Amino acid sequence: MGYRVGVDIGGSFTDFALFDEATQSLRSLKVFSRPDEPGAEVIAGIKLAGERYGIGPADIAYFTHGTTVGINTVIQRKGLRLALFTTEHFRDVLEIARLKIPEMYYLLSKRPAPLIPRDLVFGVAGRLDAEGHELQPLDPASLREAVAGARAAGAEGIVVSFLHAYRNPAHEAQAKAMIEGLAPGLPVFLSSETWPIIREYERTITAAIGAYVQPRVSHYLGSLQAALHSIGVAPEPRLTKSNGGIMTAEQGKSECVQMILSGTASGVIGASYVAETCGIARCMSLDIGGTSADVAIIVDGQPQYGVGEQIGDFQIYIPSVSVSSIGEGGGSIAWIDGQGVLKVGPESAGSRPGPACYGNGGTRATITDAFAALGLVGLAEIGYAAVTIDRDKARAVVEDLARPLGRSIEETAEAIIRIAVSGMYTDVSALVSRFGIDPRDFSCLAFGGAGPMMACFLARELGMREVVVPLTPGVLSALGGLIADLKNDFIKTLYADLTPDLAPAIRDAFAALKAGALDWLHRDQGYDGPATITCSAELRYRGQSFEIDTPVDAGSAETGDVAAIAAAFHAEHERVYGHADRHAPLQVISLRLVISGRTAKPVLPRHDLVPGPAPVVRTARAYLDGAEREVAVYRREDLRPGQTFAGPAIVTQDDCTTVVPPGLAARVDAYANLRITPEAAR
Repeated sequence: MGYRVGVDIGGSFTDFALFDEATQSLRSLKVFSRPDEPGAEVIAGIKLAGERYGIGPADIAYFTHGTTVGINTVIQRKGLRLALFTTEHFRDVLEIARLKIPEMYYLLSKRPAPLIPRDLVFGVAGRLDAEGHELQPLDPASLREAVAGARAAGAEGIVVSFLHAYRNPAHEAQAKAMIEGLAPGLPVFLSSETWPIIREYERTITAAIGAYVQPRVSHYLGSLQAALHSIGVAPEPRLTKSNGGIMTAEQGKSECVQMILSGTASGVIGASYVAETCGIARCMSLDIGGTSADVAIIVDGQPQYGVGEQIGDFQIYIPSVSVSSIGEGGGSIAWIDGQGVLKVGPESAGSRPGPACYGNGGTRATITDAFAALGLVGLAEIGYAAVTIDRDKARAVVEDLARPLGRSIEETAEAIIRIAVSGMYTDVSALVSRFGIDPRDFSCLAFGGAGPMMACFLARELGMREVVVPLTPGVLSALGGLIADLKNDFIKTLYADLTPDLAPAIRDAFAALKAGALDWLHRDQGYDGPATITCSAELRYRGQSFEIDTPVDAGSAETGDVAAIAAAFHAEHERVYGHADRHAPLQVISLRLVISGRTAKPVLPRHDLVPGPAPVVRTARAYLDGAEREVAVYRREDLRPGQTFAGPAIVTQDDCTTVVPPGLAARVDAYANLRITPEAAR
């Protein structure tokens, strides 16, 4: 028995969830993030856990870690200088992409410059056909010329992505062997090894992103392993993955493409666990940290999954929790453009210097400063005493914007909040249209350091049923890492007509995927418990451009039951699109298998409800909804299940502040969550 520790690094704070396996109790803390020295915040947090709770490194029995190193590398474009080797005459694969512009309704919108510039893209002679048969052998002279060109251009690594390599990786493997002989020490990354999917652009950009971030991620993980070992943390650190699972840090060094969305996925897993435990059937998670606001849709306690999630300027085509960035974070900076219009973000003050009200040298107004200037935050220490809010500094930087706008400090601060909420409203509206849902049927589960501060304002605009604030919202992403199971995805592309004679190929492919998955779980991850395996097939009607991922039951996968697989697709097509053609010929594009091993999870205790009014700590004057008001202040640790209170109100706690505007009322449910609804709905 010991402590299970989950860590999540955000733009402003690094969060720790510390679960005592013996007592089943959960503790938490925050320290400032250190973008100047990644990993230092983890060591600082472990030392602080010892000082505050008496938890030493030797007491840590399990360690999980969510990181943004990979995605930040892409966003900041600070990755490896790469060369790309393509099949001859296909050098423009990254330039052409999918011919989509980022903003459909903005005619001057331009596609971003590719991660690998065209002068570092080299065509190599050699060709496979669509079935994977060799039409032209790989040309050694052409490859030698490409390697020489890459080295002369200063390439620090080479991505190899040949036509139809998903079907037959032989040419890519041959090229890798030759490159390693011609340029020893130069890293080589194959698209067929990264994620062997059909469609050249999707496979190439996924491989390019994985290669681009690999050195920084590998260095970071190596440094983290060494630092943890040096202070006496014995267990191998595990990493949260984009698909909502976890893997070892050692595996992450070579398969870093799988952890690009590590941090955001952790939050959704934590939110899903809370929603499932509390019986919230339809939930939208709202994770607002220091730099961004992210949402995900959770139905019956399960997050939605997909491919093609946005990583900076690019999409990455690996299975991942479906998370959408909808706006700015608490540290996002407010500014006035050349036309005198007030704007918010996307630039963030980060953790250093942070918002002006933190007193660490910030000189520009942020969203957090706007709340502080209005008197809505700063009524208690936040960030586990890491921060004491200086309201005077917040008002001073907001006044710098108010003066040229000809408005009061309060009017300008509220305008900053309204602009931020307006941007979120617009993006959420697009998201709910994509999923075909009505936000009025959904609860908003708010977490992150700034989520509970802003959630009621957004939910009120969207007409959502309620806002749910969990017991430790500021560290829910760190808790998500403790909840996540060991999990990995496997894929085999077939690209064939779904006919009875394909049954042996389907059966054999699923058998090979299962064998590889079990090997990964038991040998690579050291897991000795029961495995959960789910199978699916990507299918479409012949002639369609895109496919639907269709669940395949275990029996059909083992026998290659073509009729059962076809019936499952027709049912899924009808569910998604409202119709199906059961006589139309089908194509199977890929077979997928997901394996998971369950990890121990903290239990959220259920309490008896004792109805009554919540105890008011004090009242404060704050400006809210266009007027100065007397606002009741509550302390989260004083609230008991069954108690109620009405807005306007402020709830303070170590990891965040919850703001409840007028017209809303809150109750504490059996799991100690705050459930905030319109007063008329009570």
